[in-house]
Amino acid sequence: MAAALQVLPRLARAPLHPLLWRGSVARLASSMALAEQAWQLFESAVGAVLPGPMLHRALSLDPSGRQLKVRDRSFQLRQNVYLVGFGKAVMGMAAAAEELLGQHLVQGVISIPKGIRAAMERAGKQEMLLKPHSRVQVFEGAEDNLPDRDALRAALTIRQLAEGLTADDLLLVLISGWGTPAAHRDDRYQCHGHPPLVPAASVMA
Repeated sequence: MAAALQVLPRLARAPLHPLLWRGSVARLASSMALAEQAWQLFESAVGAVLPGPMLHRALSLDPSGRQLKVRDRSFQLRQNVYLVGFGKAVMGMAAAAEELLGQHLVQGVISIPKGIRAAMERAGKQEMLLKPHSRVQVFEGAEDNLPDRDALRAALTIRQLAEGLTADDLLLVLISGWGTPAAHRDDRYQCHGHPPLVPAASVMA
């Protein structure tokens, strides 16, 4: 132990060998490059599941702008599109849909959890927000994912819109998330009698 203590000060005063220095720099540069690549992968993964890009992968207009393509199906556009939706990410999906459809979107109603809009505004996520004069009406409710009067009012408004449509109208249903907390699963099944069916033409995130 005494011999080791005598050697340590001399090692501390000895100049760092150039090879050791170059090796440290190389390792540092390699670590920084890996960190940068990891961050790029993270941003790419997040970007791939943002509501706007996801919706544009499912919906598109033909070159004439007169037909809406929903995956492998096409629908004639005549200012006859209505929109409903519910879920945490549905406001960003509705914003992208309204931008895509333009004048063909007549009216929309969406239900989002209370506080989502304010959180998006604070985060500066303008692409997730509707325009000031949007045709889409927003209801906020279901605080802490629990049913309340505001959520019921949103559901009734969505039903009223859907029931008023004709055979010439198109209804675009946007659904964000479909998982149900385990604590509420039994209640959900008692209410519906079975796991609710997701409309085939819906766009889900």
